[in-house]
Amino acid sequence: MTPADGSPARPPAAAAQPAPHTHQDNPHKRRTGLSRVAHAFVYSMQGFGSALRHESAFRQEALLGLLMLPAAFWLGSDWIERALLLGSVLVVLIVELLNSAIEATVDRVSFELHPLSKRAKDYGSAAVFLSLLWCGGVWIAALANRLLGA
Repeated sequence: MTPADGSPARPPAAAAQPAPHTHQDNPHKRRTGLSRVAHAFVYSMQGFGSALRHESAFRQEALLGLLMLPAAFWLGSDWIERALLLGSVLVVLIVELLNSAIEATVDRVSFELHPLSKRAKDYGSAAVFLSLLWCGGVWIAALANRLLGA
């Protein structure tokens, strides 16, 4: 379409695109090498401490895990069974930590009831449930193998 003065139409001005962010833009991403690893370790330990203080489900699962881990060495007949038993407990703890992170993030954004917030929290809860089913199934199968010689 041409303007009223007869000059050719100009294409609309493109919106200015922000420059892509790089790790140099983030002051928290500037560490490298052993310094980065050491700080990541400290943050991980802070995460464990925070989960133990603030998340009752994680406390319960961690306590149960502490009891189950030594039992895995009695229950498992070889290294593969022991790895499955130990790994299934570890998966529960990992998924619970991720679920707690999702819940904390949603709560940080808003305590307002919202369908998307509910969906995010329900997905995390379902993931924990599946990890518990997996763990229970592995332990029941190993127990049946040990006791029944199946």
